[in-house]
Order: sequence, then C-alpha cells, then structure tokens
Amino acid sequence: MISKEQIKRIRSLHKKKFRDQHGLFIIEGTKMIQEALKHSPNAVQTIYNADDSFIDFESSVENIAINKKQLNQISTLQNPQKHIAVCRYLKSSSVSTDFIIALDSIQDPGNLGTILRLAAWYGIDQVIASKETVDVYNPKVVQASMGAVFTVDINYVDLKEVLQKTDLSIYGAVLNGTSIYQKSVRKEGILLMGNEGNGISDELLPFIQHPISIPQFGKGESLNVAMATAILVSEFFRHSDGK
Repeated sequence: MISKEQIKRIRSLHKKKFRDQHGLFIIEGTKMIQEALKHSPNAVQTIYNADDSFIDFESSVENIAINKKQLNQISTLQNPQKHIAVCRYLKSSSVSTDFIIALDSIQDPGNLGTILRLAAWYGIDQVIASKETVDVYNPKVVQASMGAVFTVDINYVDLKEVLQKTDLSIYGAVLNGTSIYQKSVRKEGILLMGNEGNGISDELLPFIQHPISIPQFGKGESLNVAMATAILVSEFFRHSDGK
C-alpha cells in the first residue's frame, strides 16, 4: 500500500517547483511506462498499479498496488490511467547532430509534446528550447510526447548564445519567408520555431539566414506551431531522400 505522505509527495510533482526540488516527474499509462523501461530503465523509480489491473512490468523497479481512491489522488488526469510511475529527471547528453529543432518560448504543453513525438519519428536526436519554453516534465507535455520524452534529448538554453556560435545554417519560420516548397533545403541546420502568438522574438530574427514559410492555399486562419513544424521538417527530410 501507499502512505498518505507518499501520496502527498507524488501529488506535489504536479507542480514544476516540486518536480525541480525532488528531480522527479510522473508518467501515466501502460505504454508510457513500457517506453520508459525500454529506453531509460534507470530513470523509473516506482510503479503504482491499480489493484484491479495489476501488471508485472518484468523489471527490477518496485511495483506497488494501490486502490482507486489513491489512484485518483496521485493522477494528473481527469480520467486516470490504471498505471502510474514516478521517474527521475533524465540526464541530458551532448548529442552531436547536423539537424536541430530550436523552440523559442513555446507555451502550450500539447505543442511541445507533439514536437518531441515528431522529432522521435524522424530520428531527430536533439531539440533545444529557450528557458521560457514550457517545462518538458509538465504532465501534459509528457503525455503528448507518447514516450518521446525518453528518446529525444531536449536542452533548455540561451538561444541567442547558441545561434551566435553555431556553424550550422539557421532556418526560421516567419510569415514573410520564402515558401518552403520553393526553397532548396536539406537535412542539415537549425530549424527555429517561434511562440504560438508572437512568433520568433525580435532578438533572434537577425540570426535567421534562411527565412521560410508555409504558403496558404485555403481559408484557414493559421497553423499551430506543432503542425507547422511537422510540415517543415517533412520537407527537409523529403529533399534528403530520407537519409
């Protein structure tokens, strides 16, 4: 069983302040736990199973049975999954890569999680983000990533400093940029994506060497940043013949 003190501590991980304090975050659902055990087994600290749906995840990680009330108390979801795990913060690795997604002040957790999932699909090992970007361990980011949080390295950095020092070409998604369908691009460089409402910040605009955009063919008002990133990344990889 689980004590009231343990419940209190897990519930505190719903907030960034306490996640940072303890170096822990929550994942929920069988699929997420399996992904964590597959890619970052040492990060998984404890697994909590609803006692009516107990699963032996065949790992050395401690498995604790809890009742429905306790499950509801520690879950971050309105409709809790039957399996929840507490994980240690992941260690960032110094990944050397020729293609990087850079995120400037992304605020929506769903957008960040989806971008991580996109990066995992295309085999993009590194995402960098401004320090104003939503926390990667936000439960909504983790859920939206569908396990990509364990396979894609994300680092929070001073984007201005990185863009000043990089030798890679810098592509920036802006409204008045060259159509991505008319631009010759290859899978090499930094793709800079801006904030949902304000776009790329003024201090970063001067570093963009290749302003690009997605032309509008219909009457839609706009694309969210995750959708726009998917379209642009697809073009970079299409012109690289998937290599």
